[in-house]
Amino acid sequence: MKPASPDVNQLDLFGREAQSPAAVKPVYTAPVWTVPAPSASNSPPPVSPYVAPPATAVPVKPRALVVPPSDQPPKRQLMVGEFILEYELRRSTRRSIGFMIDDDGLRVTAPKRISIAEIDNAIRTKQHWILSKLKERRERRAARLEKPPIEWIDGAQLPYLGADITLRLLVGGRNRSSYNPATRELSMVLVPGATETLLRERVKAWYQQEAKVLFEQRLDVYAERLGVRYHSFGLSSAGTRWGSCTADRKIRLNWKLIHFSQPLIDYVIAHELSHILEMNHSAQFWNTVGSIYPEYEEAKNLLRKRAQELPVLF
Repeated sequence: MKPASPDVNQLDLFGREAQSPAAVKPVYTAPVWTVPAPSASNSPPPVSPYVAPPATAVPVKPRALVVPPSDQPPKRQLMVGEFILEYELRRSTRRSIGFMIDDDGLRVTAPKRISIAEIDNAIRTKQHWILSKLKERRERRAARLEKPPIEWIDGAQLPYLGADITLRLLVGGRNRSSYNPATRELSMVLVPGATETLLRERVKAWYQQEAKVLFEQRLDVYAERLGVRYHSFGLSSAGTRWGSCTADRKIRLNWKLIHFSQPLIDYVIAHELSHILEMNHSAQFWNTVGSIYPEYEEAKNLLRKRAQELPVLF
């Protein structure tokens, strides 16, 4: 989604820093149930008797310093009140100045015809919003880093559609997964000797498949309500935005939305579809969102809160 004039992106964004690759280790530390061959019986599959090993403290490995590419322009600096504000400047064919704040700080996108002085003045005009959002972003990032990561063991609790589901680990002849909505259990069948890395990738793939199916269904529902048609839809893995809509009606939605309840997913979908009619965040845009999702203000605030509560998964 593209911000308009010195307007701002209204969505709360979230990002995850890349984790240091963990040492490859087996998922199983003790023999677990082997899935029997399929039978005609309607009885539920057996539950793994796998018992998780005692929890032990895992030292946090220092993250490697990421050196930016040599061709990346240095950040500009601007004195704003008592602070020296750094920002990344990008030039584009857009007609107005746009602001984006993520874990890397402030990014300003401006037309080529706009002078540096005009850009700096636009930043000063928005300085209170910019400084408050940067502070909020730092606090959210610090809170995320304090949360312990998920332990990938049998019985682990994973977020799905606004509630927790239980991970069940089983051993079988091939890798496969299945979800039982009645028991809210996600069964992951892996070949003997499977690693934690493989397990994480299989769970991520399951999340993404669930997201693709649900998002397409909800896009069709809200596109019909708004009376618009989108050109195409794809999943995003972006760390700093929930979704986007281009001028040619191509929509991308972050698959991590599948962690949240359906009303919050619907809000993001209504938001992106509204950009088909209004490629900005003007009052008319929010009126358009409100016409198909009246509770958008509450959803926007709740989405921000729920994003802060997510455990570290991937």
